[in-house]
Amino acid sequence: MMKHTAVAVGLAAAVWGTAQAEESFMDDRWYIAPVGEYTYTGRSPGYLQQGWGAGLGIGKIINEYFNVEVRPFWTHYEGNVAKTGGPVDRQGDMYGGLVDVQYYFTREAFQPYAVIAAGGSTWGFNGNNRSTRFIGEAGVGANYELTDNFLLRGDVRYRANIQTDDNWPGDQHGLVVNVGFMVPFGDKPRPVTTAAAPAAEESCAARDSDGDGVNDCIDKCPGTMKGAKVDSDGCLIRIELRGVNFKYDSAELTETAKQILDETAESLIVFPEKRDIEVAGHTSTEGTNEYNMRLSIRRAHAVADYLKMKGVPNRLYPKGYGEEYPLVEEHSEADRAKNRRVELIWMGD
Repeated sequence: MMKHTAVAVGLAAAVWGTAQAEESFMDDRWYIAPVGEYTYTGRSPGYLQQGWGAGLGIGKIINEYFNVEVRPFWTHYEGNVAKTGGPVDRQGDMYGGLVDVQYYFTREAFQPYAVIAAGGSTWGFNGNNRSTRFIGEAGVGANYELTDNFLLRGDVRYRANIQTDDNWPGDQHGLVVNVGFMVPFGDKPRPVTTAAAPAAEESCAARDSDGDGVNDCIDKCPGTMKGAKVDSDGCLIRIELRGVNFKYDSAELTETAKQILDETAESLIVFPEKRDIEVAGHTSTEGTNEYNMRLSIRRAHAVADYLKMKGVPNRLYPKGYGEEYPLVEEHSEADRAKNRRVELIWMGD
């Protein structure tokens, strides 16, 4: 029985461990993230001072903390130079791409993150000049989840825009503000919460499947035979074999008694209790004490022999008590019938 209990406890621990693991972050979807961009370089007049543009992030949620994203983008820069006859406009268009690594501080509805990015670009100035650039960015931002498949997004970054050739207008470092949204593909995975565990425990506390008076949560010996007396753990102490009668003044079992013992043997085989069993025989007060003692011993042996023949695995020890332990005082034949009985008593631990 202890072996069965250990197995049950092990299985419960495994299920609990699995449930705990399943509560961890599970989302690993791909997504797109279109953004609009505003750039301010802080350069003096005569240089490209600010710009507007757009980008499209294509990314993947890696785990609870990291996203990786590839983002092609375009930015249109403007500026002017004061000259005789009026200012001369300067314009430039930058086409490039970045690889973002985003670190998320939380994955609740509001999702703040830090980001670093690196990439490159090509510039065109006033329709003809060309310049190659290295781009590096670092900043902070946040997503806000409106639905499982739609999140608002915004971040602020410092962009290091480093020229790799000698073409005008030189480095264009500056502040970049991105505003847009994020669309993950597919259903958002839902973790299996352990909130159901207390409900399951509460449910088993309200059940007594074998009817022995001990609820299923603490019953260490499920499947107890009906009518048995059990201890606080739900394990067998004794059971009266009601209806196991003998022919008059003998130890010969009646046909009805044999049918009851057949059912008893099946129960003991299916739910084997490892401890030894005492088969206790009792009689009514008719006859002398000595005669009743001998009769009770013979009847106890008859029941033990029959159960062994039916394959009961427990060791059976027949013992007669005669008329020493009556259930009721005998005032009628019905009372005497109650005292004529056989009981199975589980011995030791």
